[in-house]
Amino acid sequence: MNKIVCFGEIMLRLNPPGYLRFVQAESFEASYAGGEANVAVSLANYGVPAAFVTKVPKHEIGQSAVNAVRKYGVDTSFMLRGGDRLGAYYVEKGASQRASKVIYDRAGSAIALAKPGEFNWAEIFEGATWFHFTGITPALGEDAAQACMDAVKAAKERGIVVSCDINYRNKLWTREQAQEVMSKLMPYVDVCISNEEDAHDVFGISAAGTDIEKGELSLEGYASVAKQLSERFGISKVAITLRGSLSASDNKWSGMLYEDGSVCFAPEYLIHIVDRVGGGDSFGGGLIYAMMQGYSNQDAINFATAASCLKHAIEQDFNLMSVDEVKALAAGNASGRVQR
Repeated sequence: MNKIVCFGEIMLRLNPPGYLRFVQAESFEASYAGGEANVAVSLANYGVPAAFVTKVPKHEIGQSAVNAVRKYGVDTSFMLRGGDRLGAYYVEKGASQRASKVIYDRAGSAIALAKPGEFNWAEIFEGATWFHFTGITPALGEDAAQACMDAVKAAKERGIVVSCDINYRNKLWTREQAQEVMSKLMPYVDVCISNEEDAHDVFGISAAGTDIEKGELSLEGYASVAKQLSERFGISKVAITLRGSLSASDNKWSGMLYEDGSVCFAPEYLIHIVDRVGGGDSFGGGLIYAMMQGYSNQDAINFATAASCLKHAIEQDFNLMSVDEVKALAAGNASGRVQR
């Protein structure tokens, strides 16, 4: 079966119980996650051989991060050990009109300080057919950006499909830095994943007729965004998540997939959010799975959107849904009735 390699940072996630604010918290719930790790877990749950590449400290907290993905069947044999600390992030879940908040504590993490030469891509890519990374990884520093460049070049030399979720994080780098680095990486990308803001923030490509703050999205505008991304960088397929934010608790959710002038849109879901963090990664995991299985573009975007819709109802970052559960929603079973 096809093997996918995901490369990025895994961190310790700390969040107050329930919907408490940071200033109310007297304890924090601990879990482990990261953009590419989330995708690897999704794919492993779907039955796809998935390997996660990173570097974590050689102590109990680092081992706990390894265990967190290993227990879902992710191959951790390429997770390097070294460095002094595992990055962390704090999540305050929003509700109603109060937005969610994320605070990073990841400076000087093991993966951020790793040298590009530590990753043996010839060995890592043995038997691989797909490579996935996000724009978060090169944002960690010059060495991380070079490691990404080494990886995508090695992948292309071996005929491996490369996917990238742009995933712009303004707390990690500026728009100018992101544009400079990502513009060099994108020509190696076959499948690009973006949201309603990333293309604008990183590449200055905006969707006409859209107001993010009001939750008003123009489908035609995003078809144009996808077309521009495809033509600028020679990307085969561009997928964009379409989120209409009614509040922190309730969103409209859909997605689109562009290829060679043709656009497919998924059905729109009205979702009541349990935990939004990791929603985009679950979309990416669903899309990659569908493409690796040879789904049509329409079926692929339907599966990816349904997968992500379901993830919004799961605590913490990982999407722990099965293929059958995602297929059921994509087929129209959205009642949420008890399964007996």
